[in-house]
Amino acid sequence: MVRKDSGLDEGRVAAIDLGAARIGVAVTDELGLMAHPRPPLDGSTGKAVLEALTSLAREEGVKRFLVGLPLNLDGREGSAARKATTFAQELANATGIAVELVDERLSTVEASRRLREGGVNSRRARKRIDGAAAAVLLQAWLDRRSGQ
Repeated sequence: MVRKDSGLDEGRVAAIDLGAARIGVAVTDELGLMAHPRPPLDGSTGKAVLEALTSLAREEGVKRFLVGLPLNLDGREGSAARKATTFAQELANATGIAVELVDERLSTVEASRRLREGGVNSRRARKRIDGAAAAVLLQAWLDRRSGQ
C-alpha cells in the first residue's frame, strides 16, 4: 500500500514529517488547495502515533498520507529514509489508507526560513517547526499536482 507516486483520491491529504522527538502533521483544507499545520505528535511512542493518525484520518476524512522521505542530498536512502519507509508501511497497515513517500529534502530548512520571514522568533519557531515542515511538504505536493 506504500507508494512513491500516485494519483489524488477524493478526500483530504495529511503529510507527516518524522522527527526523533516530535512528528509534524499538516492536513489539506476541504478543497485540497492549501496545507494547514496541526499540533505536533510526541514521536517517542510509535503505537500512540499510529493511534493518533488513525483518529486524525477518521475525524478529518483523510484519504491519503504523505510521509516525508529524508533522502541524502545526493538522493540516496540512508538510515533515516529506511525508518521513514518502515513507518509508512506501519501507517498503511494500521489505517488501511494509502501512504505515499515524498522526497522531503530541505523541507525543514524551508519551514525555518518561512517562519523567520513571518516574524516568528526562534523560541516560538521551535514549537512550530514540525508542523510547518509538514505543511511545506504537503503544499509542494499539492502545487505539483495542480501544475503550479
